Amino acid sequence: MRALALRRMADGRREKVPVTDWPPPPAPTGNQVKARALFTGVTNGTERNGLLCGNYAPQDKDLPNPYGYQHVGRVVEVGPDVKDLAVGDVIFSSSPHLEFVVVPEDGLLTRLPDGVEPAHAALFGVAGVAMHDVRRAETKIGDNVLVVGAGPIGQFTAQAARAAGAVVTVADLDAGRLAVAAECGAHRTVRVTGEETWAGPVKDAGPYDIVFEDSGADVLGHILGRTWGQCLLKHFGKCVLIAGRFEVNYSFNAGQGTEITVLHAGHFGRDDLQQVARLVAEGTIRVAPLLRDVVGCEAAKDIYDRLRDDPQGLLGTVFDWGQR
Repeated sequence: MRALALRRMADGRREKVPVTDWPPPPAPTGNQVKARALFTGVTNGTERNGLLCGNYAPQDKDLPNPYGYQHVGRVVEVGPDVKDLAVGDVIFSSSPHLEFVVVPEDGLLTRLPDGVEPAHAALFGVAGVAMHDVRRAETKIGDNVLVVGAGPIGQFTAQAARAAGAVVTVADLDAGRLAVAAECGAHRTVRVTGEETWAGPVKDAGPYDIVFEDSGADVLGHILGRTWGQCLLKHFGKCVLIAGRFEVNYSFNAGQGTEITVLHAGHFGRDDLQQVARLVAEGTIRVAPLLRDVVGCEAAKDIYDRLRDDPQGLLGTVFDWGQR
């Protein structure tokens, strides 16, 4: 069976490559279904974390590993207790980069509604994270929101926040990513070119009810302030931390002055997926502008080498498993 496997190279670095000898899963039992991959999506932050041995990366002893959480497949077999899914259904599941997966029908998955392109659904995992985070922050109509980082999760966070009724500013280093954010409905975009950007255009669009820190960069000093009175948030504002990091440091006094709330958020639930699928089907959340690379599995090594060494060149990346 085919898989895209993270493995350790001779020099100690890591790569992710296509393999053809991965053990197949057992037949479905109980309420499980078996799905054959149509498309799988790269989770840029999580999979780069694995390539770089980051804070939640698989350990060497657990390699090779096909880890990922964006799998779109067609159901090819069902267990005897399955009630809602049938052979031929196309589902998104939080599953690895494997040709075949077996998952419980009441697990972390959703059937694709009519009108949703399967290749687009291969980014439902990162969209689900964004949906979860926007809901976690209780984003509401009229909130002034800043999204820091216009990678896939930041792009979907901006769209989900706008769908909740917020006014959205997106900040990033990359002009191309900001153009995508604007195309997808961000009210304002700010290209970060240096320290002066935070004290200028970013601050000028505030103060913010909520800041979503999606970049993983060392920017909390800019967001929360280094001294009293410099925080970009309103009084009782919220800063939501999404991207992986080993530790978080910020000035307590700066946050104390505005009595901010720092929220940790990550991953998603089944209802988050269902709401993403609904909003994509309705056209409220757009996926197509984020899709930069739709490639065959044979291109996996090149894609993951780029993700490891030059991640800014990637945005939404989907592998086509060649099954229809």
